[in-house]
Amino acid sequence: MMTDGHELTDADYAALAEFRYALRQFQAFSERVAANCGLTPQQHQALLAIRAAAHANVSVGYVAERLSLKPHSATGLIDRLEALGLVTRRPSPDDGRQALLELMPRAQTLLRQLSETHREEIVRLRPMLTELLARID
Repeated sequence: MMTDGHELTDADYAALAEFRYALRQFQAFSERVAANCGLTPQQHQALLAIRAAAHANVSVGYVAERLSLKPHSATGLIDRLEALGLVTRRPSPDDGRQALLELMPRAQTLLRQLSETHREEIVRLRPMLTELLARID
């Protein structure tokens, strides 16, 4: 299905394939460094979502949305993070039925290390990704 009337060329297919390959390489890198810190990729992503939230009221529902998980799957993920001493739940001051999530100091340390490493890798990949994006028309 073409939305702009532009016929895909061999170069378009090659650029798309290279872009997907670069994304997969970054994902494999991310999974490897998270595992080196004792985290699964989902655990790392959940910690990052909690830390990056623009608001202080982060709930399990928010994590489910950010990770594209069903609520019960997100609950299990948060349960495991809580058991690892990385996340704590506290009652919401606005709604006693809802628990809000906070990162524990150990999670903050792990996430800082992971984020510094990821930022360095993104900076390293930036020229190649920029060139690939420019090839996709």
